[in-house]
Amino acid sequence: MWDNALALIPSPMGWVLYFLCAVLIGTSKTGIQNVGTLAVPLFALLFGAKYSTGIVLILLCIADLIAVIYYRKQFNWSEVKKLLPYAMIGLLIGLFTGDHIDDGIFRILMGACIVIGVGIMLWGNRQDKLNKGADLTKKCWYSPVFGLITGFSTMIGNAAGPTLTVYLFSKKLDKFTLVATGAWFIMILNFSKIPLQLFVWKNLSWEGFILNLLAVPFILLGGWIGIKLVKIIPEKEFRVVILSLVVIAALMLIFV
Repeated sequence: MWDNALALIPSPMGWVLYFLCAVLIGTSKTGIQNVGTLAVPLFALLFGAKYSTGIVLILLCIADLIAVIYYRKQFNWSEVKKLLPYAMIGLLIGLFTGDHIDDGIFRILMGACIVIGVGIMLWGNRQDKLNKGADLTKKCWYSPVFGLITGFSTMIGNAAGPTLTVYLFSKKLDKFTLVATGAWFIMILNFSKIPLQLFVWKNLSWEGFILNLLAVPFILLGGWIGIKLVKIIPEKEFRVVILSLVVIAALMLIFV
C-alpha cells in the first residue's frame, strides 16, 4: 500500500509541488484565506481533476481541525447558521451533477460568480459610503445565494474559499472573526463531504490517505505561517491582500 501511495507522485518535482500545496492549505486555513485556492490547479495537474478532490479533501479536513482548535472562541456562529442550510443544498446539487459538468465550463462559471460577488460587495460598500440604497447584505436572497454557490463549489472543486470570503467581508467582520468563521463553516462542509465522496464518487483511497499523513508536517508549517501573518498584517492591508487573492483565484479558475 505504501508503494502504491508513493507511486502516485512519480517525480521529485511532483513531491515539491505536493508539499508546497500542503503549506498553502495550512496558511489559508489559519490566516491568509484563498491562498490555498492557488493549489487547486496544481493538485489537478498532479492527480487529475476528480481524483485530486479526494486527496485534497482529507488535507483540508486536517487543516480545518488545526484552524478551529486555534480559533475556537472567535467565530461568528450566526453567520454560519445563515449560510449552512443553503450550502448543504448546493453541496448535494454538486454531488449529483458533478459527473455531468464539463470541468472547463464549470471553472469559468465559478470564476465568473466570484468576480460578480466581489463586484456586488464593492458596489454595496460604495453605496454605504454615499448613503444610498439599502444594505444588500440584509436582502432575503443574499445569504441563500452565497450559501448555494459556496456549497456547490466546495463539492465540485474544493474551491469555496473565494465565494465565502466575499460574503464574510461584506458582513464587515474583523480579520480574526473572518478567519475563524470561515474555518468553522468550511470544516462542517468538508467533513460532510467525506461519506459522499467515499460512497458516491468513490475517489477516496488508503493510498491517498497515506499521502495526506506525509503532508501533515507541512500543513502544520503552513498553519504556523498563517497565524503569524494574520497577526502582523494590519486590518486594511489584510482586506486588500485577501480580496486580491480572491480575484487571482477567480482568474485562475477561468483561464488555467
